[in-house]
Amino acid sequence: QVFTFNRVEIRVQPSVKVKNGAPMSIICHADISKNTDFQLKHNFTIRKNGKPVFMTVSDKEDARYEIPVAKSSDTGDYECTVKADGKQSFSNSIYVWVAGMTKPILTADKKEVLEGEVVKLRCELPEEVPPLEFFFRKIKTNSAPKEKHVPEQNQNFSEVEFYVEEGDNILQFDCFGKRQVRSGWESSQHSNKTLVTVKEPFIKPTLTTRPSSNVTEGDQIEFECSTVVAQMHGIEIILQKNRTILNSVRNEKFLKYSAVATQEDSGEYLCKVEQGAVSKTTKLNVFVSELFPKPTLSASMTKLDESKNLILTCGINGVQRANFSIVRKHFGGDILLENSRVLRMKVNVNDTGSYTCKAEVKGIVKESKPVRISVYAPVSKPTLSVVSGSPEVVLGKPLQLICHSVMGTPPITFTFYKGDEVKKNVTNDTYAVFLDEDIGLNDNGGYKCDARNNHSSGVKTSNILNVTVIVPIRGASLGSVPYGEVEVGSDTAFLCSVREGSWPIDFKFFKKTDHEVLLHEVREYSDRTIWHKKTMKRKDTGTYYCMASNQASVDVRSRPITISVILAAWQKGVIAAFVLTAIAGAGAVVLWWFLHKKKKGNECSALAPNLTNEKLTRQPSDGNYYSGSGYIEDNENHMKSTDESKGPDLESAEVDYTEVEVSTLDPHR
Repeated sequence: QVFTFNRVEIRVQPSVKVKNGAPMSIICHADISKNTDFQLKHNFTIRKNGKPVFMTVSDKEDARYEIPVAKSSDTGDYECTVKADGKQSFSNSIYVWVAGMTKPILTADKKEVLEGEVVKLRCELPEEVPPLEFFFRKIKTNSAPKEKHVPEQNQNFSEVEFYVEEGDNILQFDCFGKRQVRSGWESSQHSNKTLVTVKEPFIKPTLTTRPSSNVTEGDQIEFECSTVVAQMHGIEIILQKNRTILNSVRNEKFLKYSAVATQEDSGEYLCKVEQGAVSKTTKLNVFVSELFPKPTLSASMTKLDESKNLILTCGINGVQRANFSIVRKHFGGDILLENSRVLRMKVNVNDTGSYTCKAEVKGIVKESKPVRISVYAPVSKPTLSVVSGSPEVVLGKPLQLICHSVMGTPPITFTFYKGDEVKKNVTNDTYAVFLDEDIGLNDNGGYKCDARNNHSSGVKTSNILNVTVIVPIRGASLGSVPYGEVEVGSDTAFLCSVREGSWPIDFKFFKKTDHEVLLHEVREYSDRTIWHKKTMKRKDTGTYYCMASNQASVDVRSRPITISVILAAWQKGVIAAFVLTAIAGAGAVVLWWFLHKKKKGNECSALAPNLTNEKLTRQPSDGNYYSGSGYIEDNENHMKSTDESKGPDLESAEVDYTEVEVSTLDPHR
């Protein structure tokens, strides 16, 4: 029994696009070739989106998966697998789209609510499979629906809350759902509409004024705000103007507020009633006519010298009869100067300030715009000085000057001069600072400053300030006489000089050792100095340098020089004579030694008895005498050492011999 799979096919009836709710069949067909007609068991498996949805075993070559009522959740990719006697084959994948979604079901937790409360809604798609998108709508008359969107990934229903606002009388709610398909998004029908009735916890407030909303300054005006409320607890009434709360009451149905009308009271008033989250408002415009205009304050002068006379006059255009007062403004409160239209006063600098006048008619008080009065004391003669204190400046460094006036009403204008050239104008209270960054060698004077203010006395000028320009030290060098080598005991002159630099100059001489050693220091009104060092010694050998500085506070160091202290000529002569004498003596001893050896060789046998008989013995009573033979041995050892030091030339030289007479020594000498 031999068979083979030709192919496996899958198809849909009535078509691959099925309307929601209609019947649908998925058919799997196996095309098999056999060598004989025999029965074969077929295992059919139909999968949707990779998951098995139908399995059957049949000896037929077809299997049918029946779906009596197709739903949108049946949309997907279908494929078929057939197994027979250890062999299997697969069909191609086919996409089935069940068009349309089931109608959602909407429920509300309340049928009747108050303004400010919340309605909770639930929308469900019972036959759909997540993920789904839910859309809720709040519908009211003559207004566009308000919509909320909620995605759901794991369930086929969603819940949402809607706030009931002021003016929501009869509300309708509905919902619909969406799901994503291969061609895009598919929407369900809209659900049933759910009706919710809204009740008012209180009515919109009423705002009235008495005698009317058009009044004149000085009139008494009264506001009244009221409402009708279902439940008194938690009710609050507030009266506002331009965000300013004028009055408020709690747990009452009405509010009253009264005041004497002024022109500033014109504007829009707001009555607001609040209870919980509900708020209702009523607006009313009030116009207050002007009883009289604001007064005007005039001054004879606004800027004047101290001890001058000042006249202040207060008036109202078109009004003659009013209660006037002139005051001076002060941070601690207004200071009353005169209950009159006119004020005359002799001023001093303390009278500088702002002045106003007030006018009263029928209890209405109005104030003029302030007038600024400035009283000036003359400036004193300024003083010009250097900020650092010393009238000196280093060449190339900036010079900072300060001009100061002890007396004078600010603001004061200071002018700086360098020579006859104006360098800077500064306006300040009592002083000004000037920075001159261009200092040259010839800038040794000519600075001055002017000071002036609004006093009629004019300009005051400082004395001329002369400034000394200090040139920093440059090019320090060190020399010596004699140079390089100095004899022991002689004197040495060290010369330290600079190429340029202002006087006085501080010179310092150093010798380099393990640490710097200061040998000599001096201040000179010159560009050089000489230091005489007496009686040089061998320990004075070493490296020397000098350092120069002036008021520029910059130390300049010279290059080092090396001094070697050597022996004097006479000392060298003494040493040479001593050395020559020593050499001559050594030569004489060597010559004697050779002559002595020669003589001893010729007379050795003849001298032996005599030497034996005449040999001295050491006396036990005196330790200062030694035997003659011992003395000779010391000489022989000394001569041997000398001889060996002469080298090969002496050993090869011929030896001359002579006779030596040895006499007996006196033991008592």
